[in-house]
Amino acid sequence: MNTARLIRLLACLPLLAAFLLVACKPSTGAAPAAAAAKPPTSSRVAVIISTLNNPWFVVLAETARDRAKELGYEATIFDSQNDPAKESQHFDNVISSGYGAVLFNCTDAKGSIANVRRAKAAGLPVFCMDREIEANDAAVSQILSDNYSGCVALGQYFVEQVGEEGTYVELLGLVADTNTWNRSKGFHSVVDRYPGLKMVAQQSAEFDRTKALEVLESILQANPNINAVFCGNDAMAMGAYQALLAAGKASKVKVFGFDGADDVVRSVAEGKITATVMQFPKTMAKTAAENADRYLKGARDFPQRVPVAVELVNRDTVHKFGDYGRKP
Repeated sequence: MNTARLIRLLACLPLLAAFLLVACKPSTGAAPAAAAAKPPTSSRVAVIISTLNNPWFVVLAETARDRAKELGYEATIFDSQNDPAKESQHFDNVISSGYGAVLFNCTDAKGSIANVRRAKAAGLPVFCMDREIEANDAAVSQILSDNYSGCVALGQYFVEQVGEEGTYVELLGLVADTNTWNRSKGFHSVVDRYPGLKMVAQQSAEFDRTKALEVLESILQANPNINAVFCGNDAMAMGAYQALLAAGKASKVKVFGFDGADDVVRSVAEGKITATVMQFPKTMAKTAAENADRYLKGARDFPQRVPVAVELVNRDTVHKFGDYGRKP
């Protein structure tokens, strides 16, 4: 390199250094404002429901969806078909698709916890409806019927109607659902105080109408002279009634349910089902949607569990109920 070219190069170095200093200097304009800005709130809400193969859960799902829409959100229902694997796939979908909140009815009180925790880790708040998960650090809030107290009242009415002596069958719901055991425990807290009332069979029919029919048909073969059937939900109560009807025993055996489904409320009025318990799915669904809306707008003051009172429905009170709740 000749001397003249070297001199020209050295003369340019101060200008190059000044340019690099300006280019690398942190901006004091738009960048800090952008960093401080909050990410946009998603306008999509997912409703993940345990099963749509039961009108009661259809009401729960559609009420949650419709209330979310009224509040200004796009809302989509996902049916888990009582399958934990499908439920997990739904969570994969909503986490990766940019949903803002989940209104959730679980398939498994313990198994579903992992799905809710995955959503929480991804910044996706979950609000449980009707079915509980057995964790206090996963969902934002859980809106749950007072199942135990409802079945205490039902157990008291059971004793009034059946008497202090007799034989009965209990049809349990899903064994992985806390509602199943809370209802059973509430019922037995009353009925077990009467030694003359004998439970001759206790079997799961998984909250399913067809399965309840099949299970009770089988039980009746070994126990044809029962006095009553206590069912953990109304779908099973209708299945049990159909089995008794087919066996010519519907007028002799008293059937008790739990849910407040429309067909069972009508059957109580007609004297086919002895009693049920109304647990207000519309109230739970609307509360979950409204809590999600509050959360997405900044609220964080949510109790972990929100109990929803239930009411006994029998021949004396049935006129007060309809359309999955109290009549206006």
